[in-house]
Amino acid sequence: MLFDSHAHLDDSRFDRDRDAVIRAAKESGLQYILNAGASLTTSVKAVNLSEKYEMIYAAVGVHPHDVKDMDEDTIEVLKSLTNKKKVVAVGEIGLDYYYNHSPKEEQRKWFKRQIELAKEVNLPIIIHDRDANQETFDILKQHQVGDIGCVMHCYSGSVELAKEYIKRGIYISIAGPLTFNNAKKVQQVAREIPLEWLLVETDCPYLTPVPYRGKRNESAYVRYVAEAIAEIKGISFEEVAETTTKNAKKLFRIE
Repeated sequence: MLFDSHAHLDDSRFDRDRDAVIRAAKESGLQYILNAGASLTTSVKAVNLSEKYEMIYAAVGVHPHDVKDMDEDTIEVLKSLTNKKKVVAVGEIGLDYYYNHSPKEEQRKWFKRQIELAKEVNLPIIIHDRDANQETFDILKQHQVGDIGCVMHCYSGSVELAKEYIKRGIYISIAGPLTFNNAKKVQQVAREIPLEWLLVETDCPYLTPVPYRGKRNESAYVRYVAEAIAEIKGISFEEVAETTTKNAKKLFRIE
């Protein structure tokens, strides 16, 4: 039993074989997939996928790359999407100072506004943070997001910061880079953060784990992330799969 807590199966790279990819995920032991939105368009696609496939749930939100185009009408559309039965989170939202596709001020403004939206509709949030570790932490701390539920998607920060997050009730999600030989920082996080605070994800089609690195990622490959955590912690794969699935179900309030 596995839960891919962050995927983008709506991506055009799955247009030719999406059904087969989802079927392969189920056959490999996945029980749940959370498909995260990154724009209004992909949020709608995420909802559509959740309505078509029993194992898929959806999150709706606007990624920091695209917030330059946001306004309050966007918020209203997102709010309407949260009424859909299988929408279980707002995300992915946050800050990305690596690419800066949107101005920093706009990123901060709409990150905070989408947190407010999540509080209004009482849904947990999924956080994207790249090269903005301290500012992301400060915003999340200020808004006390542990009260609604929160996960740091594809965590790449320090173990010290991860410990501060879990003190505040915020989960840490581990993705494919854990399997890379040079990923010492995230390997330390996987080693030192209690399993009760970890989720696993693919972020497919991105961040493909070894042994498929360099190819398109798929939800079925979340198994390799769970196996890496099990090896690092010296516990069974079954324990990692069971506990991370339980954690994700708790965060996203899935019965």
